[in-house]
Amino acid sequence: MTYQHLGRERRRLTATVEDLEVPRQRAFLVGVRLGRNSFLEVEQSLEELALLTDTAGSEPVDREVFNRSAPDPGLFIGKGQAASVADITKAEDIDVVVFDNALTPAQQRNLQALFECDVVDREAVILDIFAQHATSREGALQVELALLRYRLPRLRGTGEELSQQAGGIGTRGPGETRLESDRRRIRQRITSLEKDLSALRRQNRTRRHSRVQAAIPIIALVGYTNAGKSTLLNQLTGAGVLTEDRLFTTLDPTIRRLRLPGGREMLLADTVGFVRRLPHRLVEAFQSTLEEVRDADLILHVVNAADSDPEGQITAVREVLAEIGADSVPTIIVVNKIDEASPTAVRRLVGAGETAVGVSALTGEGTEQLMETLIRWLNSRSSTISVRVPYDRGDALAALHRTGEVLSSNGGPDGMDLVVRLPPDQVIRFSAFMSEETGGQASDTTTPP
Repeated sequence: MTYQHLGRERRRLTATVEDLEVPRQRAFLVGVRLGRNSFLEVEQSLEELALLTDTAGSEPVDREVFNRSAPDPGLFIGKGQAASVADITKAEDIDVVVFDNALTPAQQRNLQALFECDVVDREAVILDIFAQHATSREGALQVELALLRYRLPRLRGTGEELSQQAGGIGTRGPGETRLESDRRRIRQRITSLEKDLSALRRQNRTRRHSRVQAAIPIIALVGYTNAGKSTLLNQLTGAGVLTEDRLFTTLDPTIRRLRLPGGREMLLADTVGFVRRLPHRLVEAFQSTLEEVRDADLILHVVNAADSDPEGQITAVREVLAEIGADSVPTIIVVNKIDEASPTAVRRLVGAGETAVGVSALTGEGTEQLMETLIRWLNSRSSTISVRVPYDRGDALAALHRTGEVLSSNGGPDGMDLVVRLPPDQVIRFSAFMSEETGGQASDTTTPP
């Protein structure tokens, strides 16, 4: 084949690919101010919905906020309000109307009939994003379970099939090529997924138990989505985890080893980001993942200081932590993006009366202070012991270095004399090497973090 033929073939294939590209849905966003909600709160939530919609693959082209004392049972919004939205959807060729509020199946069906286009709510958008980003088997199972629980009561209005090949928000699902409108079969699939996830949960608990037995502290990174958790993980450990300026880049927990100055180690676990009103069924489905947070020794709560409402994000994260039973885990606030935020915002967040450190996960600024804070936290939960380890017990010597912080060491005729700071639950492990000669009495250290 000549170069001319190759050129024509390449242009033909390029044109074919361009023809196959699916245009982004045009989305119209609807927010509803109910009861005592402030207009600012509704606007902030709607702004976040726009980001979620964009991440899901649709283009927000317009929005509207309505006032209601209470939701309408049939349409959520009033008939006149719904009629005005219907006029907009037809005039602006809208493909999907996205409500920032949860819709009942009946409300969704009624609105779709009136608007003559797709209608989804905030939960459907978040589920759609999770469906796109789940990569591991466990993540895919968790998302599919949440999707099926969401779709089951809505089968009546979605036609005879739900296919992975459809192109809009709320139609994707990992591992599923077709969902028939047979409730019994879908319930069977839900039961099967719950069993598979239960088995994975047991495996995860076994792995966590092994990490606990190794006496390495486990630190969970939590925070609002896009707060910079994965970037901080990379900065501290060189993990090389994918980071994007997008919502919900991380769904599956990533665990990396962090070596502190002095040689002590801890495990950092990056977890899924949270948002306001995170769907409860997602919290239920992601129990296995979120147990990493609940069972952690310490939480690093990463806050985006450059956000317009960081305090609101802090509250949203704490609500989820309370829901999963992790609100009693010791927490350090990591005020991130200090290179982008105003100094006033940073001072306000760092000085909020809690243990807080300002950092830039991108540039590394402040990470040394964060390391020092982690060392003080480790010291606050440590006991100091004196031991003598025979020279032929290199395994015990290595375990002491790995498990604790060796403060001093001296070689003697019978072995190495060491002063070591250890977690209290590890002292008994090395009690055989403690003696009166070495002054082996353990002493508690209570320095606050």
